[in-house]
Amino acid sequence: MNDSEKKKSSYYRRRAFAYSALLFIITDFIPLIFDSINNISNAPFLARENAIGALPWLILIIKGLEKGFEIDKSDRGFFYSIWEPFSDKSEKMNNRESKTNIKYKDINIQNEKKVYDSQSPLGLFSNKKINSFEKERTSKKDRKDNSDLLNIDMGSQVLERVDFILSESYDKDYSDIHIEPNENNYKIRVRKDGILQSLIYIKSLEGVQLMACLKNLADMDVSEKRASQDGKIYKKYKGKKLEFRCSTVPVRNGESMVLRLLKSDSFLLDLDTLINLSYVRNSFRDLISLQNGIIIVCGPTGSGKSTTLAAALREIDNGEIKIVTAEDPIEYALGGDIVQTQVNKAKNQTFPYLLRTFMRHDPDVILIGETRDPETANASMDASETGHLVFTTLHANSAASSLTRLLDMEIPKYKLNASVRGVLAQRLVRCVCKSCSELREIKEEDSNKTGIKCNTLVRYASVLPEEKRNINNTMYCEECMGTGYKGRIGVYELLIIDRKIKNAILKGMTDLEIEDIAIEDGMITLREYGKQLIYNQLTTVSELERVCKI
Repeated sequence: MNDSEKKKSSYYRRRAFAYSALLFIITDFIPLIFDSINNISNAPFLARENAIGALPWLILIIKGLEKGFEIDKSDRGFFYSIWEPFSDKSEKMNNRESKTNIKYKDINIQNEKKVYDSQSPLGLFSNKKINSFEKERTSKKDRKDNSDLLNIDMGSQVLERVDFILSESYDKDYSDIHIEPNENNYKIRVRKDGILQSLIYIKSLEGVQLMACLKNLADMDVSEKRASQDGKIYKKYKGKKLEFRCSTVPVRNGESMVLRLLKSDSFLLDLDTLINLSYVRNSFRDLISLQNGIIIVCGPTGSGKSTTLAAALREIDNGEIKIVTAEDPIEYALGGDIVQTQVNKAKNQTFPYLLRTFMRHDPDVILIGETRDPETANASMDASETGHLVFTTLHANSAASSLTRLLDMEIPKYKLNASVRGVLAQRLVRCVCKSCSELREIKEEDSNKTGIKCNTLVRYASVLPEEKRNINNTMYCEECMGTGYKGRIGVYELLIIDRKIKNAILKGMTDLEIEDIAIEDGMITLREYGKQLIYNQLTTVSELERVCKI
């Protein structure tokens, strides 16, 4: 600004401040002083408090007069909002220009990267350039037509952070992202190989902005913070289509969100890769080649049930049979001649409804994503009895307990024996890192736990404590980032429903008794399968103990 503009601007500021000070003196300060004088005899303590309360405001006015009304913004306090509208337009334009310049620096990709590097407790962020995504701004009908959108500047600091977090989840193989509000900040945690670990802390304001951006990308109502919502984010990254399933829930300090990365990598859908032991793998292949009946895959959430079933369907899809699926959600694009259907509760497209619809589509194989209620269980049994091969999942701790779970859903024993062909229970254990693990003789304590003979060579993970991983410049294995493990492998237990098991079901035996009968006939339990993985130096005793509770 030139000298005349500065003088004009200073004049307006002085006048605005004078008006504000005069208004305060007339309306608040003078009545406060008179009130203090009147209360000296009746309430001396109250009078002293009123005088003390008025003193800071008087000092502020005097300070403004001494500085010629050119006080700093931090000293203006509430006056700033009063006198700012009177400021000269040219000064406002100058302020806008300066703010724009600051904003331009803030969204610099390299500067933003340094902020994340300095705040990352695990040092998990690489030094490569951030690859940006772009939201597919298309209708739901056109979401399949994705274009490659990489290495572009989104022009927004919040969008850069969102893109960075989503890209890191793919590059670092995170399955879930947890965004949780605290009293003073937001905490972001990630689940890698089934274990939650802290990733980064961000300020509360940044957390609110991050949540709003993610909700917008997931087509959620940004203004709704008192009810839970669900949505999906569709992205393309490195030539691959990514889908993030988002869910929000209101909590004490704000709103929490969890994002699940749904991968559809085809190399995972191979039974030879998933099931390590040939005996179990070949027995399971014999089951999925049957013409009718029900095959159940059970286990807790996140144990790989959907992946195993997807691999089974891919293997039997030879173009000569009709395969239909009902899933919630569709996690793998199976391709081939497999027809996949998404459950839609809003349109009454539930598992039982879709199962009844499938019966009119001449199917040979039917996949029901999950058996949750007696209606779905009975419909699946009826479908298998009419000459169809049915696959489904169930939440149960073991193969034998799946049978009792179905009985609890009021499935008759005769129908259970006539329909179920086999049950595959599974878990996922972490693979020990080959780069930093130690190969040595098994400890006596571990030998007693597992029954593995002494002097057997097994691997022990080299785990760096998390507090040491948080320290900058700490040396740790680059393969596993100091966790001692990299990747996961399945632990399986296959129960074949033969004549002995059917008789045990008719007699009403417990799941433990049924399991003992199956073990006598050669069934490999989860514990025994895990021991084989330890023998093969693929996992550790502590990991098997954590997952299978040996």
